[in-house]
Amino acid sequence: MNRVPFEVMVKEIERVLVNKGLRDDRAKECARLFSEASLDGVYSHGLNRVPRFVEYIDEGWVDIHASPTLVADLGVLEQYDGNLGPGNLNAQYSMDRAVSLARENGLGVVAIKNTNHWMRGGSYGWQAANAGCIGICWTNTESCMPPWGSKDRRVGNNPMVLAVPRKDGHIVLDMAMSQFSYGKLEVTRLKGELLPVDGGFDSDGNLTRVPAEIEKSMRILPAGYWKGSGLAVMLDLIAALLSGGLSTSKVDKLKPAPHASGYGTSQVFMAFDPAKLSEESLSQSAVDDLVRYLHDAEPAEGHGNVSYPGERTLQTRRDNLEKGVPVDDAIWQKVLEL
Repeated sequence: MNRVPFEVMVKEIERVLVNKGLRDDRAKECARLFSEASLDGVYSHGLNRVPRFVEYIDEGWVDIHASPTLVADLGVLEQYDGNLGPGNLNAQYSMDRAVSLARENGLGVVAIKNTNHWMRGGSYGWQAANAGCIGICWTNTESCMPPWGSKDRRVGNNPMVLAVPRKDGHIVLDMAMSQFSYGKLEVTRLKGELLPVDGGFDSDGNLTRVPAEIEKSMRILPAGYWKGSGLAVMLDLIAALLSGGLSTSKVDKLKPAPHASGYGTSQVFMAFDPAKLSEESLSQSAVDDLVRYLHDAEPAEGHGNVSYPGERTLQTRRDNLEKGVPVDDAIWQKVLEL
């Protein structure tokens, strides 16, 4: 892999999106979200995702001119229709509204239906934390994971993000309900590596660490086995109910093509303003105490220092800003040719 300066990546993706018809300001923001995902080490939903996003635009599955429209104003809860606009822009707007509501009320909730793939979910956790808010958000997806005890895909991997602001580095957990996302499988396969632990079943029902075998069988492993499977079901159901949108079973039927991912999904964004709940110094002290407690833990055999969620992301961000963002040469070339 070569490395590309972050600003160069932003400009190239922005150029592609402007050529596809996005308004200049929207293209710039969309390109920044893609590039920041790669900057933070989530390559599968950063640069690697751009060619597929362009395909979705060309197919008419993403309406580049659409923005969220308000469906219902229920005080601290707002419902929106995403109108199948660019998923990352819709998600960013939704978290921004949740933060604004939290500034007024201490709590803000935005539920959006009929939107598209939000790309890296962690983006919106970092967004909330950068605004000084606790953030929680999740999305449902099309069926891509078997419920526990089944071979058939019937639930989404329904990523969830939790974020807590901290002056010396936000704490952000970004996780799918599967042990590994399909994006992680792809990145690991492209590197010619194995997963660090079993990530799913092969076609014969054997647990495996080989990404290609799991991609072939489509039997990714729920995180926590039956617990991750159950949590995925509940996140799907709550997102659909709060937004008035589709659950996974209906998303499956709506998909315009078998490989269309994240089309017509439902999402929830929550923000809490700690300043409304307690003094800022007390909030930061509680967070810092937890970080110190984690750092003081004795590492297990074969492991380095114990880190909090998001700590390694911060280090990756610093490294990639300094050295350039790693890119898969073939994908980078493909983006340059778009």
